[in-house]
Amino acid sequence: MLDALTVAVSVAALALAAWCGFAAFRDQPTKDWHFIGMAVVTLLALVQLVIGVVQLARGEKADEGATIFIAYLIGAFAAVPAAGFLSLAERTRWGSATVAAGAVVLAVLEVRLHDIWGG
Repeated sequence: MLDALTVAVSVAALALAAWCGFAAFRDQPTKDWHFIGMAVVTLLALVQLVIGVVQLARGEKADEGATIFIAYLIGAFAAVPAAGFLSLAERTRWGSATVAAGAVVLAVLEVRLHDIWGG
């Protein structure tokens, strides 16, 4: 895995978590700008998913196995969009809190992905 991409996804996810957490603190729901931030983080996670699958297809191996690695990649890709859809259903401060929690989950998944790959 590319360490720089893992760090970029983690930092972007934590920035999104702080941003949406601040919105929840201010009693605000998710707004259009938050969804743009979610799209950026999701795009980074998609790039990581594609690169991870390509590396596995080229014969590189994850230390803890390809199946668990793919499962974590898919989970990392789905974490923020799932939280975003939930925030659409909950148009209160708790929608913003949900996105913040989903972004923190993504950052934790990134650490685990790094461990699974052999970092």
